[in-house]
Amino acid sequence: MNNQVHIKEITWQQTIPIRHKVLWPDKPPEFCHIEDDNDGWHFGYYVGDDLVGVASVYPSGSVTGNDARLRKFATLASSQGKGIGTKLLNHIILTLKNRGITLFWCDARETATGFYERFGLHKQGSRFFKSTVPYFKMSVELTRL
Repeated sequence: MNNQVHIKEITWQQTIPIRHKVLWPDKPPEFCHIEDDNDGWHFGYYVGDDLVGVASVYPSGSVTGNDARLRKFATLASSQGKGIGTKLLNHIILTLKNRGITLFWCDARETATGFYERFGLHKQGSRFFKSTVPYFKMSVELTRL
């Protein structure tokens, strides 16, 4: 049994099964595809040949002219609590710094703000809601890490 772990860039199509299962199991798989997927960088965390975690990053340039937004960050329930999200986010931050991205941001569920704070992200502005779920915009200047 191959339990070797690795992170690599994948296609947005490869992210859909995990996005669907973790984030929107009550919606059709097509709901998990977003308009900007073709322009994003998609990362997969593998245990052996099994894809167990995904995250997508979208360079936007809308905030600083050189920023990127994290979206659709998900790990299979059976693999949660094993540090996969931490390893994936560390890899993404290093990759973004190497690509010259200077600001990294996301809309974080309020329940996850402590997780993102461990990576230097800080809350920006007031709490807001998507449907009934509370969120905060969070960001970090990568040049300060």
